Amino acid sequence: MFFRNLTLFRFPTTTKLDELESGLGECQLKPVGPLELSSRGFISPFGRDSEEMLHNRSDATWLAVGGEDKILPGSVVNDMLNKKLSEIEQKEGRKPGGKTRKRIKDELITDLLPRAFVKPSRTDALIDAGLGVVAVDTSSRKSGENVVSEIRRALGSFPALPLNAEVAPRSVLTGWVAGEPLPEGLSLGDECELRDPIEQGAVVKVQRMELQSDEITKHLESGKQVTRLALTLDDHVSFVLGEDLIVRKFKLLDGAVDELESTERDDLRAELDARFVLMAGEFRRLFTVLEGALKLSKADA
Repeated sequence: MFFRNLTLFRFPTTTKLDELESGLGECQLKPVGPLELSSRGFISPFGRDSEEMLHNRSDATWLAVGGEDKILPGSVVNDMLNKKLSEIEQKEGRKPGGKTRKRIKDELITDLLPRAFVKPSRTDALIDAGLGVVAVDTSSRKSGENVVSEIRRALGSFPALPLNAEVAPRSVLTGWVAGEPLPEGLSLGDECELRDPIEQGAVVKVQRMELQSDEITKHLESGKQVTRLALTLDDHVSFVLGEDLIVRKFKLLDGAVDELESTERDDLRAELDARFVLMAGEFRRLFTVLEGALKLSKADA
């Protein structure tokens, strides 16, 4: 279980998480009802065959939010709606008004929902109590906020807010590509995105390319700024950091994974536990480096 993306939220390290496990039990995922469009709630991070709602290792907690969404294509609803409206128009000799149209559409949705297919989903999260950080395995801010909202529902109160930096991230990323020294352990990857600062300006996306090259230098000299940048930490983790402070393409490299593969384990649970411990440790190292480089704001106590 390695996360692929990290959308980060900060909360005060004084926040009490003692009631989290019991709160998760009360907020488990329930099957989506016949007339509901969706359902959200916690599921076991170890899969449907496990009853454990979270997994703790030191200051790190692993949990998962599950979802069930009814698949009700708008094209299907609109096609049926248009047929109904045509029938009414032919029968009454006039086009139905807006209120009639809305009423018929609502009736169609109510009729179709019990027969709609259900699409399951899962989003994992890591809570580091020592850092006061929640890392959600998504590149969508909205999806990340939905997971934080579920944690807040389970605890009753959870003052977590999106990550914020005291310096402009794009200025830091641009400086690194321009040749400014990187924090110890960090090195440039082979991918970046450069944008003209003016509205509707040019956007250049570069992959599999040496970033400290003449071509990139010309883009910087023309005023473009780096808004996404591929980086590597100590040959253990590679990732792409955006000016939105979302970490994408998070990947543990051989330098980290070799430690995992050097130990034999008896079952899947032990394997998942080892993977979580490894990932939580590498995330903590990465966050500590980024916190200093970007002057990430602390959460108010």
